Order: sequence, then structure tokens, then C-alpha cells
Amino acid sequence: MPLSKAEWLALEKKADQLRRLTLDTTHWAGSGHIGGGMSALDVMTVLYHKYMKIDVKNPQWEDRDRFILSKGHVAIAYAPLLCDYGFNDPEMLKTFNLTNSKMGMHLDSNKIVGVDASTGSLGHGMSIAVGTALAARVRGKDYKTYVLLGDGECDEGSNWEAAMTAAHYKVTNMISFVDRNRCMIDGKTEDVMKLEPFADKWRAFGFIVKEIDGNNIKEICEAIDFALENKTDSPVMIICNTKKGCGIDFMEDDYTWHYGSLDDDTYEKAKVCLQKTYEKRIARVEKEAE
Repeated sequence: MPLSKAEWLALEKKADQLRRLTLDTTHWAGSGHIGGGMSALDVMTVLYHKYMKIDVKNPQWEDRDRFILSKGHVAIAYAPLLCDYGFNDPEMLKTFNLTNSKMGMHLDSNKIVGVDASTGSLGHGMSIAVGTALAARVRGKDYKTYVLLGDGECDEGSNWEAAMTAAHYKVTNMISFVDRNRCMIDGKTEDVMKLEPFADKWRAFGFIVKEIDGNNIKEICEAIDFALENKTDSPVMIICNTKKGCGIDFMEDDYTWHYGSLDDDTYEKAKVCLQKTYEKRIARVEKEAE
């Protein structure tokens, strides 16, 4: 599905709207995992607004595509996406992670419409995704399962057990992503627990690997198209090189914004940054779109 200029512009606009709504949600909540939310938003925007087969009027549709947010703490961005899409009342965002709210720090699939799996215990998402993909095969369904991991959670051995399973059983109806922002709660990933050579690890576990700029919508679309066209018996892993806090310059590539709070001045400063980022990205579309 080649990306037209009109589609690219529309996706940039939606990603900008969702970043602003994520910023608002963090401000209303008092704090949140805004850094990873911002780095992951481009992938989630592209999946929901270009590729995924879903029906907002029938959220439990058996033939829908599945999305598993393994890095469940970035619900601070996922909740705005689900509300904006129409699955839940946007007013719920104003109570995110507050006492008695249905929207907790990690989204509960029994409480929030559109969530395919309750996540937050890091390292579990890929195992769940392998299961939903195998279920599709057993039941003769053609839906796809998309799973988004954080790079920090790739310290968890359960991910690699799931990777072995996916390769062994040729789970090619699952498309995997890692939000490779190189930051985790306690520091840089390579300081806390080295992951490199990261791509080679996935290849060794039987995956076809695509490495992209995960904050470039065109590259994300091209990588997903590649994965959807895959005719081999090997699953695809898309390593998305991103920036923590993408779009807000004083947060970018700073692990201390893994989780943070925003006073009124910082909130207003962040909005100015997002506007500048959006203008730069639109200029890139105008320059590079065919």
C-alpha cells in the first residue's frame, strides 16, 4: 500500500493530535509515562489509522486485527488513541490514573473498550501475541496480530521464549515491533543491560529484521508493507529506532522522562515544542512526498 502524500499528511496530523492529547492526559493525571508514550505514538497511529482491520461499532468482532501493547505503561498514549478513535468517552482521559477511574496506569481489557490484552507486567506481550496469532491459524481466521514491545523489557527472558516459539511454529501472521528509544526507567539501556547487537539477536532467533526510523511515518508504512508481503516461513520484527519524548525537545533522549509530571509552565512549553515539531514534519512531507 504505497503511502500517498494526502495519507502521509493525514497521518502526521493525527499523530500530532494524539501527542497533544497525550500531553493533556499527563497534565490532567498529574504525571505519567510520557517519554515512552511519545516515542511509540507514530507506530500506533499508523497501525490504527492505516492498517488495522477493526470496527469501532463492534469492538469484539471475531475477525478484527489484534494489537498487543506489551509496554503497557505507555497507556498514557494508548488511552488517548482509543478515545480519539471512538472506543471510549474522551472525558475519561481527565480521570486517567486517578482514584476510582476505570483508566488505570495500565489499561484493563475488562474496563476499557478496544484493549485486546491487559498488559503492564513487562515481558508478557509477545507471548500473548503468539497465542492470538496461533489461535487465528487454528480457527481458520485471517486476522493479523500486531505487538509493540519496549526495548527495556527485552531484558526479560520471556520475550525470547516467545520469539523461539514464533519462529518454530512459523507465526507469520504476527508482526512485531520494538520501540527502540534506548532509554529505560533507570538509565540508558546499554548502561543498564546491553542489548546490542540487538538486530542480530532477533535474527538468531529466526526473525526477519527491518530496522527503521520509528518516528518517520513513511518508513513505518514501508516496513509494515514489507511484513504484510512476507511470503517466507519466518516472522518479521521491525526495530523502530525512536527518541524518548519524541516531539518535545527538552524530553527527547532523556531517560529521566520515562515517567514525569508537568507543572503549568512545563505544560505550556511542551505545547510550543509540539507545534514546532509538527511544522518540521509537515515540511518534510512537502519535500519528500511523491
